[in-house]
Amino acid sequence: MNRIPPVTTPSPEQQALFDAIHAQLGAVPNFLRVLAHSPDALRAFLGLHHVANAGALSPATRERIALALAEGNACDYCVSAHTAIGRKAGLSVDEMRANREGRSADAHASAAVALALALNEHRGAISAAELAAARAAGLSDAEVVEVITHVGMNLLTNIVGKASQVEIDFPKVALLSAVAA
Repeated sequence: MNRIPPVTTPSPEQQALFDAIHAQLGAVPNFLRVLAHSPDALRAFLGLHHVANAGALSPATRERIALALAEGNACDYCVSAHTAIGRKAGLSVDEMRANREGRSADAHASAAVALALALNEHRGAISAAELAAARAAGLSDAEVVEVITHVGMNLLTNIVGKASQVEIDFPKVALLSAVAA
């Protein structure tokens, strides 16, 4: 049940944002409809999302990070959404499961996922060894900064998804902790 309902009767300002989102995605996910309660918050998110997606990290690696964080932060909306998006980015079911468990079959992506999880777990206060491991795996300083950016962006989405308890409008994917229980 939605604690913060998605905007269903948009103002002209909200509708303009929805039209732009629909033109890019073919739909307006409930998560973005929740953010639209504050058009400024939605614009800020969309701007950060646009900038973050123009970087050096591949779409598949960005989804790997999103899946790892969604699982780690127990956001069922985000796990479901990023599983659907991960499929479109070319990730296999096995790879997405690995990502949700904090790893990847791709060494470079595995380092990005590990760094993202360390940043999330330590609220940014990663150790010198964790940063060195990322660099040793081949992450450039630009990629490290982009991982940090994606952690911040995904933490925002995880918090909004959990706080709002927004209805999942993607094929539902259970958290691994729920599957194990």
